[in-house]
Parts: sequence; C-alpha cells; structure tokens
Amino acid sequence: MVEKLISFSLKNRLLVLLVSACLFAWGVYSVQQNPIDAIPDLSENQVIVFTEWMGRSPQVIESQVTYPLVSNLQGIPKVKNIRGASMFGMSFVYIVFEDNVDIYWARTRVLERLNYAQRLLPQNVVPTLGPDGTGVGHIFWYHLDANGMDLGEQRALQDWYVKFALQTVPGVAEVASFGGFEKQYQLVLDPLKMQYYKVTMMEVMNAVKANNNDVGGRKFEMSDMSYIIRGLGYIKNIKDVEEIAIKNYNSIPVRVKDIGSIQMGGDLRLGIFDENGTGEVVGGIVVMRYGENADNVIKAVKAKMKEVEKGLPEGVTFKTSYDRSELIEKAIESVKGTLIEEMIAVSIVVLLFLFHWRSALIILIQIPISVAVAFIFLQAFGISSNIMSLTGIALAIGVLVDDGIVMVENAYRTISEKQEEMDNNQ
Repeated sequence: MVEKLISFSLKNRLLVLLVSACLFAWGVYSVQQNPIDAIPDLSENQVIVFTEWMGRSPQVIESQVTYPLVSNLQGIPKVKNIRGASMFGMSFVYIVFEDNVDIYWARTRVLERLNYAQRLLPQNVVPTLGPDGTGVGHIFWYHLDANGMDLGEQRALQDWYVKFALQTVPGVAEVASFGGFEKQYQLVLDPLKMQYYKVTMMEVMNAVKANNNDVGGRKFEMSDMSYIIRGLGYIKNIKDVEEIAIKNYNSIPVRVKDIGSIQMGGDLRLGIFDENGTGEVVGGIVVMRYGENADNVIKAVKAKMKEVEKGLPEGVTFKTSYDRSELIEKAIESVKGTLIEEMIAVSIVVLLFLFHWRSALIILIQIPISVAVAFIFLQAFGISSNIMSLTGIALAIGVLVDDGIVMVENAYRTISEKQEEMDNNQ
C-alpha cells in the first residue's frame, strides 16, 4: 500500500503539489477562524441562575428561594447535575448540562422552566440568568485614572456611560463594575419622631416609592389643540425626598424631613479594589461570550475604549489592569519563532550533510503544511488555539523535523545507490 502511494505520488507530482497547496490554504483559513485564547476552557457546560433578596438570612434564602428553584429545575432534559448555594441576600443555582449540549439551547430551556418556578417564590423576588460566559471568560480588566474625582462620581461614570458602551462590542457577554460607591439616597429616621407621629417603616417606604414615579393622564382638546396631561414625579435631589408627604397627623401632613434626615451616600460594600497599594480605583471586568475569539474581542474592546475615552470628562483616562491578549500574542509568537528556527536549522543541516538544495526544499514545504493540517483538525473538532494546543504543535515541529531529515536522507541514499548500480551496469 505504501509503495503504491509513493509510486502514485511520483507519477502525479502536479496533483500532489496541488493537494498540498489546497491543504495549506485550508489550514490558513482554519487559523483565521479558530478561536484563539491563552487558557484552555475546561469549565463545565453550565447555566447560572442568580436571585437577589436583600436582607434575608441564608436559612430563609435556602428554604424560600434556592430549594424551590432546584426542585423545579430538575426536570430539564440533558442535565447532569444541579447545585445550589445560599448566602446572605443572594441565591445561586448552577445547572450543569451534558458536554454536547448547545449553551443557548440550555439557556432557553432554563428560562422556560423559570417562568413556571416564578410563582413559587416570594413576591417581588425575580430570578435571572447569569451571563453567557465561562469560568475563564474574564479576558480584560480596566480601571479609570481620574485624579480629583471622588469614587461615587467615578462609579456613576462607569455604570452609566462606560459600561453601556462596552457592552455593545460583539463577543462581550457582560461588563461587571467594581470599586467605588454606588450612589443612593439614605433616609436616617428618628424612631421617637416616628412613634410621635404614629408612622411605620412600611409607610415611609411605600410613600417614597409611590412619589418617585412619572404618571400619564389622558389628553384634552382646547382651541383646536390637543394637550397631554403628565405628572412629573421623579426624584431629582435631596429636597424632593424631604418634601414627600407620608400621612396626615391631626390634619397636618407629615413629611419625610419631619421624622428624619436625608443624605447622599454609598451602598454597602463587601470589599475594595486597590491599585498596587496606591489607593482605590473604579473599573470594570469584560466577560467574553461563550465560544468567541478572545484575541479579536479584546482588540474590539480596546478600539471601543478609544472612542469612549473621547467622551470622558477632562483628565479621566483608561488604564489596563489585566490584558490576556499579551499572553495570547506571546504564545503565538513562540510557535512562529519555533517554526522559523526549525526550518532554518533543518535547512542548514540538510545542506551541510547532503549538499542537495532540493532535499532541503522538501522539508521546508513539509513543515508548514503539517502545521496547517493540525489547525484544520483543531477547527474541525472545535478545539481552540491556546497555550496547551500551541505548545503541543511547537513540540510536534521537532518530531516533524526529525522525521523529515530521516526520510529525506533515506530517500537520497537509496536514489544514490540505485544510480551507482545503474552506472556500474553500463
């Protein structure tokens, strides 16, 4: 079989070269299409359900949120395992699917079942799906360099401008903010005044919630013109909160300022983000969507950040905290360098020992085609180009070189012996 294959190749050299060129072109196309990342994705095929119910203990979260969700999500097809975790004010449910299940099909099935499970949860408790990313999807971290701007303003700038802009980048599943203070109106109530005016905490909460709203009415016509009735009630400053009426006490309205004080402050924090011990900063974590090309997504994020930077306040710029593309580019450069070094080394060895340039040319053609074919199989089996796979290719290049030298030397020696026999016979 091998002899027939060799004989066929020798008789059809142009066909062999054409097939080799096609394989090389296919390999180049596979390199461009194959997702490139630094870290191999070994995470499970899972969907995360996150539920927030602030102020409740882990025991309450477990019994009223986590357990109903876990028990009702068990009937989803192609599920391997379901794990639940309860903590103060939050519940996490991890639905692990079989490896061959499409992630977006799995998310759709989970969302359908959540619509049914919603009725089993307490009022105003809404479960949501986590981002469609993996455990190694944190590809890019950045923070704001804003000297003179307080942390609350930086966090507002991050949440309401930068985050929304970066989430439009193709391949980005989520931009998670970190650091700073989330601004909020804080009501500091006096229990003695509340007792005097007979006001409860729930009445204060309902009054503030009801008065922070825009309402629309019908329209009426006057002088051949139509007018739309609107009630503008959104809170704009602290004074608006202070003037909210809660109830009547002896025919006198009791306002929020009568039973306490209002101030601007930050939400409760469980940690800070410090930059090399120089102080706290505000920034975001870019999470890549499942199956995307990390290198291309990072390049697109950087290009978008240059556009966003034009709209930032004067003196505010971006700084990179973590960039995985550096590791990716180093891994690619390592393979390229190994390939070039091996091709040069083997050419010199063949030329020195055989003094035959065509033998060196054969090996120079063989190595890049073999590497290209490797990427064809990576693309066919859905394996990303990462440190592990690229390192394997780099190691395999050494084997290709040894094989090429042995085969070329053997062929050269055999041909030389046959030529000597033919010359002697003549």
